[in-house]
Amino acid sequence: MDGVETGTGPDRTDVTPSAAGPLLNGIPRQPGAVTPVRGGGEAGPSGPGVERAGLSKSLGPGVVERTALPGPLGPGAEQAGLPKPSGPGRERVASSGCRGRSGPVASSRRARPTPAPGSLPRPWRLLPTPTGTPFTFWYLAVLLLTSLITEYADPAVVHALHQGFSTDVAHLVGAPVPVLVASALWIAGGVASPYALGFVLVLTALERRIGGRRTAVVFLLGHVLATLATEIPVGVSVLTGGLPGSSLHRLDYGISFGVAASVGALASLLPWWSRWPLLLTFGSMLVDDLMAFTDPMTNWGHLIALAIGVATWPAVRRWRHAAMARDAVPPLVRVPQHP
Repeated sequence: MDGVETGTGPDRTDVTPSAAGPLLNGIPRQPGAVTPVRGGGEAGPSGPGVERAGLSKSLGPGVVERTALPGPLGPGAEQAGLPKPSGPGRERVASSGCRGRSGPVASSRRARPTPAPGSLPRPWRLLPTPTGTPFTFWYLAVLLLTSLITEYADPAVVHALHQGFSTDVAHLVGAPVPVLVASALWIAGGVASPYALGFVLVLTALERRIGGRRTAVVFLLGHVLATLATEIPVGVSVLTGGLPGSSLHRLDYGISFGVAASVGALASLLPWWSRWPLLLTFGSMLVDDLMAFTDPMTNWGHLIALAIGVATWPAVRRWRHAAMARDAVPPLVRVPQHP
């Protein structure tokens, strides 16, 4: 019969030219009806609006979905096996291996993390402030005042003040506590002394790490112990006849012992690559001064004060950990209760 395809197997279907129209084997064909295909199974809904709506066709289990949808890839995209274009009205399919932690589909390029505001360099923190480092700030204010007195007051008055506040043997025997405190209110050599710059930088850094009261403890510990370690041998030498009686009234004042002890304490809180260069540089400077033999008692006091600061490392590190733990706890916020 002309235009008729016959078959005897289960995978053959009798189709007449009219089956492509409204009739299939004499039965009217409805839009969306299921049509048998080769190899068994059924084809999905068909009709003029199926492909335009973007509905998928079931080709059997394990078969990759391919939809002949018009799009920017052209009519050959289906045969080439290209991925289905996405757009309005089309389903977006993503493999589970492309899913990331922060969203349904991981981005191929990760954004660079921006540094936290606290990690940026802040040079102004090298200087003391009345709220951040009150001990160093107000102590520096007193030192500036006494330095102005030393610079502009009458030399005879300045000499009398230095002699009265000197931590010599005679004053230590009569009034040890007042003289030890008063002698630390002056800068030997004025504001041009390297110990003045060391006072600002070292004590500011140390106070920001362990607090003002503990910084004062380290400073006074070095100042008092190094002073006693240098003046007591002088008194013993005078008693035994090794030194003249005038050595009991030698001038001894300034902040250098406290600064040296603070340098030794601060070194324990620095990274290793800056800790040992700091100690070696400062220690070699003190040894050079001692070898010059200009003021051996004071130079020995600087080395003793540095050793005292190094001896405080265990305590300073505990104080640092306690300060960090205290800063990590958020402050309690009291919520007002309304009656």
